[in-house]
Amino acid sequence: MTSEDLDYILTKKFIIANIIMKKYGAPSVKKAFAILSAISSSKNGMGVSDLAKKLKLAKSTVHGMSSALEELGAVMRDPRTKKYKLGFTLLEIGRSAYSRIDLETSARPVTEKMMEKTRTSVFLGILNLDQVTILDIVESRQDLHITAPVGSTVPLFAGAVGKVFLASMPEEHAAKIVKAKGLPRFTDNSIVDVNSYFNELHQVRKQGYAVDNEEYILGVRAVAAPLTGLGQLRSAIWAVGFKANLDKKKMQALIGETLQAARTISRRIQEQLLGKK
Repeated sequence: MTSEDLDYILTKKFIIANIIMKKYGAPSVKKAFAILSAISSSKNGMGVSDLAKKLKLAKSTVHGMSSALEELGAVMRDPRTKKYKLGFTLLEIGRSAYSRIDLETSARPVTEKMMEKTRTSVFLGILNLDQVTILDIVESRQDLHITAPVGSTVPLFAGAVGKVFLASMPEEHAAKIVKAKGLPRFTDNSIVDVNSYFNELHQVRKQGYAVDNEEYILGVRAVAAPLTGLGQLRSAIWAVGFKANLDKKKMQALIGETLQAARTISRRIQEQLLGKK
């Protein structure tokens, strides 16, 4: 993407905020983003009445803000159902954020080195609503290894990486997700008791990493750690291998390597976004 493309997208983002602020005042920008967040959480879209009820806002306020967002392409309104869905302008903005991060230079050297040292498959991914999207993977060189296509998704409750993302949220937000989705039993090792699961999340927040001991796939262990530097875009690194190759000692080493890789990649991402070499 050229600098002109980036300027255009960032200008579009500025225009959205500027129009809303001029029309409604700066404090209402938060309400506008609350509307966008509510719409994004609904698979079938939301109408003005639904939004007003969910966000406890006046229908006139929701209607005005939604109309302004629609003019700019931030939301689209289905003419049949009258419900709003997210528009393509937000997709452009999201793509611009990701396009500024060159994974080949910021992460690949780190994940490749980590794979060589740990002999595990190393993944990078982002939180995408109620699932995790894989951005990059360095496959283990072992004959039998864990892999998945770039761009594919795994459930939010999938072992270590899901714990990292849920632990990064305010506890009440994570509790709402757990209550709405329930804790799935992928294997006999899956944590399905809510209290036990939240105790696990508390530990993840405290130690800065999460482990998966055959909780998502039998015979598979994993370690995950969060990445920083992308603001509200939650991202993580996780390493996955077979239990037979990851005894207690090797798991401890894998935890250390994952934390170190997360720190290094986070620093490189921040340097890229700031334009440093």
